[in-house]
Amino acid sequence: MVVRWTKFVRSSAPTGLSFQDLDDLIEAVRAENPDIQQFECSVFNGVYVTKDVDQQYLDFLDSLRNDDAKAVLFQNEMENLEMHNEG
Repeated sequence: MVVRWTKFVRSSAPTGLSFQDLDDLIEAVRAENPDIQQFECSVFNGVYVTKDVDQQYLDFLDSLRNDDAKAVLFQNEMENLEMHNEG
């Protein structure tokens, strides 16, 4: 069973603001439900439960989404538009 933090946050409805580290949060949730074996914490610690996300993959995604990649895509789209308008 994997718990998603949004579900926990919505259901816990804290009455005040408190700070704790990730291990404390995991421990607090496990105290409420010891059946939970694994947590999806990648947004906090970079450890993905799927085990197939590494720095190389993240770098690849960044290369697709960064400003340079978008500029090349935009340039290609403009060239295609020009060919369409000329032809």
